[in-house]
Amino acid sequence: MRVHILDDWFDTLRSLPSFAKLAGHDVTVWNDHTEDAPTLAVRLAQAEALVLFRERTPITADLLARLPGLRLISQRSVYPHVDVAACTAHKVLLCSNMHADGHSVAAAELTWALILATARQLTQQNAAIKVGNWQMGVGQTLRGRTLGLYGYGRIARAVAGYARAFGMDVVWWASDAGRTRAIAAGETVASSRSDFFASADFVSLHVRLKPETKGLITAQDLAQMKPTASFINTSRAQLVQPGALLAALNAGRPGRAGIDVFEVEPLTAPDDPLVHHPHVTATPHIGYVTEDELDMQFSDIYDQINAYAAGAPSHMINPSVWPNG
Repeated sequence: MRVHILDDWFDTLRSLPSFAKLAGHDVTVWNDHTEDAPTLAVRLAQAEALVLFRERTPITADLLARLPGLRLISQRSVYPHVDVAACTAHKVLLCSNMHADGHSVAAAELTWALILATARQLTQQNAAIKVGNWQMGVGQTLRGRTLGLYGYGRIARAVAGYARAFGMDVVWWASDAGRTRAIAAGETVASSRSDFFASADFVSLHVRLKPETKGLITAQDLAQMKPTASFINTSRAQLVQPGALLAALNAGRPGRAGIDVFEVEPLTAPDDPLVHHPHVTATPHIGYVTEDELDMQFSDIYDQINAYAAGAPSHMINPSVWPNG
């Protein structure tokens, strides 16, 4: 098949062991980023299979209408960036492994890195020493403090394990179903949503972005946090009401934030107020960007392409497109 891969910004995929799974296919890898439909239509005119690099490029009805030769989109995890109805209308099969059997170790590790960074003011201390200032403030010890985890999922449970290894107390909040699962597992669930935000020294968000979770974290939630607390988000920026985090930080509740996700991505504005806020440690959505994680994820994606080529597609999101769906 003629396979095109979008948004491999650092030309990483060719160097990973999983790339060998595409042997026998005609593969084109694009190393830059564009969301312009006419430009993408020219680039992908010969594509039969399209590989998406997470949610970097939206797949719209307009773009799909310009790609009559496209037969398959192969990706991994959630797909809010893909117009599934338009895929079906244009007879394009979307395959996406939802990885029910594991979690993103890389995302869990980055979450913990941001917790440590906010606790010890790592980016601010680093910036201070680079301009000749010796120490710029006093950090926090994690042992004995409370980590609040919002969302009872696999990544959050991995982060809870790290927290306990550091001697922290862990408290949970989640959907009704999530809280029920947490209680059944013997976990400590806050007595109320307000108590969850008010009592935690760190709140880390681990929820999938869906229409019903958009704007899940409100200005009122953030205002209930301690001025000494930190808010961590390695999930999705859209889970927080637009502008609420910046306003909360300016108001001093919470006192700090560690952020890996933004309302607009890629974020290239050099003067973004959230990125440059003195109490924010920001990273450019690198939660899953490790060689190990990408090799694992794209191995699944390539398996889907090979399954399709062999006449037995896997992980079909819109199976009605397939002749035997």
